[in-house]
Amino acid sequence: MNNLSNRRILLIDDTPAIHDDFRKILTPQDQVNTDLLDMENALFGDAPKPAGTVFELDSAYGGQEGLNKLLQALATEHPYALAFVDMRMPEGWDGAKTIEELWKHDPLLQVVVCTAYSDYSWDELLDRLNGHDRLLILKKPFDNIEVQQMANTLTTKWEMTSRAQLQMSKLEELVEQRTQAFKQASSLLQMEIDERKLLETQLVQSEKLASLGQLAAGVAHEINNPIGFISSNLGALDGYFGKLQEMLQAYDSAEQAIASPELVVNLRKLREQVELDFLVEDIPLLIKESKDGISRVGQIVKDLKDFSRVDSNQEWQMANLQQGLDSTLNIVANEIKYKADVVKQYSPLPEVECLPSQINQVIMNLIVNAAQAIGPERGTITLRNGVEEDTVWIEVADNGSGMPPETLQKIFDPFFTTKPVGQGTGLGLSLSYGIVKKHNGEITVRSEVGVGTTFRVELPVRQMKQAV
Repeated sequence: MNNLSNRRILLIDDTPAIHDDFRKILTPQDQVNTDLLDMENALFGDAPKPAGTVFELDSAYGGQEGLNKLLQALATEHPYALAFVDMRMPEGWDGAKTIEELWKHDPLLQVVVCTAYSDYSWDELLDRLNGHDRLLILKKPFDNIEVQQMANTLTTKWEMTSRAQLQMSKLEELVEQRTQAFKQASSLLQMEIDERKLLETQLVQSEKLASLGQLAAGVAHEINNPIGFISSNLGALDGYFGKLQEMLQAYDSAEQAIASPELVVNLRKLREQVELDFLVEDIPLLIKESKDGISRVGQIVKDLKDFSRVDSNQEWQMANLQQGLDSTLNIVANEIKYKADVVKQYSPLPEVECLPSQINQVIMNLIVNAAQAIGPERGTITLRNGVEEDTVWIEVADNGSGMPPETLQKIFDPFFTTKPVGQGTGLGLSLSYGIVKKHNGEITVRSEVGVGTTFRVELPVRQMKQAV
């Protein structure tokens, strides 16, 4: 009912004469005497007389019938504003029961109790119906003016109540809108705060990595010099010892030509004392092991430089990801050598356009996480890679403890960690996620508790649009 003006009244009474009386009082236009009206017009002119308030009156002769009419009115969005209800109706519901049923379906309905005597005290009736603000009593026999005043007052009250409820509804809707807007603004603010924290942390982490890379580059440069001359000296020593071996063989041959038996005995005794035969065999092995060790140190320094890539000035470049995998493995070898065996399932990869040091950081985080996920029993870390059209992928899989679904949902959230306090910042995977997204790639995870976890990184071979 869009128009809040409502003069619809329902009369529920089992006496037909009461209905006739109410109709005369509340709908006087039905009783106009045409002859009298014509006579008045002839005497006083055609000017219309002010009409009193006219109501729309519906009749019901029992409580159930009254409820049906009320339900029908509600269904058509034409509710009643007021009901006059007789208290004593021998057939069916009495007035109290009828009012209870009416208010179950239309709490706004104003009600007047019509009675000459009642089975309930007025206070008892008000308490039963909880109708202190919606219920009036009309004593029989009733006065016409009293009926008219009640109808005017209570229909007006219904309109005012409806308007107030409409305003309240609009106010509640406005409050809800403002509340939602506030919640949204609060959520956006929290997201901005979290993003700012993450960016600050990433900046600190990047600065740490840059410092570490610069340190690694400086250390590598300093180490390369002594490695170079040690390696050169070992090569020269190896050559010199070869010449000494030739000289020792010549002395051994000349020993037979020595005439003095005493000198021969002394030489043989000296040979045994210095273990010359052992030294001749062991010195080349020591030289070879030293050269291998120096070569290993050189490879570690190279891997450290490849991992940090400081000398690239963080420029996008074509890089061999498989080489990055191996370099990273060498860097974290001490982290995993006592925990897991590494299985490589490599396929040939094209060079990928990327920021190599950042991709190496992602790979390192995944490998270290895999090692930490393995329990006390020695496990296996499997590295795989491959190509699918214009995308390369790398997988780091472990046979560790695995993760439940509720953990998987938060695994890339900043500051989320399952490690004990002080053993993890919860930033490794979050930073890795950001780096992969920066490369227009995808990082995904699948895991099963008690079976293990596999992280998969997918990167485009060429960057259509490079991130700044």
